[in-house]
Amino acid sequence: MNFIISGKNIEVTAGLKDSIEQKLGKLERYFTPETEITVTLSVEKGRQKIEVTIPVKGGIIRSEQTSNDMYVSIDLVEEIIERQLRKYKNKLVARNQGHPTSASVTGSIRKEFIESEEESPEDDDIRIVRTKKFGIKPMYPEDACLQMELLGHSFFVFSNAETDEVNVVYKRKDGSFGLIEPEFS
Repeated sequence: MNFIISGKNIEVTAGLKDSIEQKLGKLERYFTPETEITVTLSVEKGRQKIEVTIPVKGGIIRSEQTSNDMYVSIDLVEEIIERQLRKYKNKLVARNQGHPTSASVTGSIRKEFIESEEESPEDDDIRIVRTKKFGIKPMYPEDACLQMELLGHSFFVFSNAETDEVNVVYKRKDGSFGLIEPEFS
């Protein structure tokens, strides 16, 4: 695995780098040797944050953890990534009805991990428990943010009056708003 480690408002010391490579190095059993793991360390208002992004076939595995101690954040992020990998494996196996060994499926994930009999706990299964349908009316992103606030939700789906595309506005952890626009490739 190739680590790309950077820091924002923090110097990436040899100790931090070693800790990251040791902790996240445990994930080596899941990935092919050429897999790139992007790690960003940052300090914001005294909070120590680590962001880890790993590209996989059909998406990304990503986790962001914050605590008062960077080493604690590193420990937390490794646990979350492992949990996400188990979910990703279950998704691949289910999608391919028990035949996940196709090279087009595995990408940067080791075939041995996908083929292993190790089951994820039932708690990690994704279950949709409710479906809602609602009319989407054209509005501007700022109006969608206001509507989201009025409803007390953390996101809001709407048709953008400027682009005629379905967009999503969401409340960010810092209290600001984000806008998700579709990008078709």
